Amino acid sequence: MKKEDCYLLGKITRRHGLAGNVILKLDTDQPELYKKLDSIFLEINGLLVPFFIEKSSWSKLDALNIAFKNSSEALVDQSLGKNVYLPLTSLPKLTGKQFYYHEIIGFEIFDEEGNNCGVIRSVNDQTAQNYFVTNLDGKEVVIPIIKDWILEVNRDDRLIKMQLPEGLIDVFLVPSKKDE
Repeated sequence: MKKEDCYLLGKITRRHGLAGNVILKLDTDQPELYKKLDSIFLEINGLLVPFFIEKSSWSKLDALNIAFKNSSEALVDQSLGKNVYLPLTSLPKLTGKQFYYHEIIGFEIFDEEGNNCGVIRSVNDQTAQNYFVTNLDGKEVVIPIIKDWILEVNRDDRLIKMQLPEGLIDVFLVPSKKDE
């Protein structure tokens, strides 16, 4: 399994109890989808290694208490602090205006009038307000991801149509005039 064929699910944060269990902190908006995992991939020395799950239960709303099959102290030690991945193929298909951040990289953003607002290079989800980072005419443009602004997601043509506030794109493209 290659890392580019997977998505980050979370991280093994610590041991739980004395029976060789670990806590998997989930990095998702829908933790309930991951209650019944059969296996996960842990990144060890740059490779994704499969770990099989014997049982799991909720530790908190966004954390699972996991017992690995054939668990040992060495296996638990090896898993601590490691990122956890699942195959992209395990994600349910989204339709309409819903999308996964990884799937829209390379999509073009257009406003209501059909003006190109750039090609999505990345998505920043590490702040309170998630945003697209696009490249337009060699300049970086930041567009907030606001559900009500998204008018259409066209997967076939790899574009997103948005209703953007007037002047948003100009903030990044038009040089500012110094006050006199």
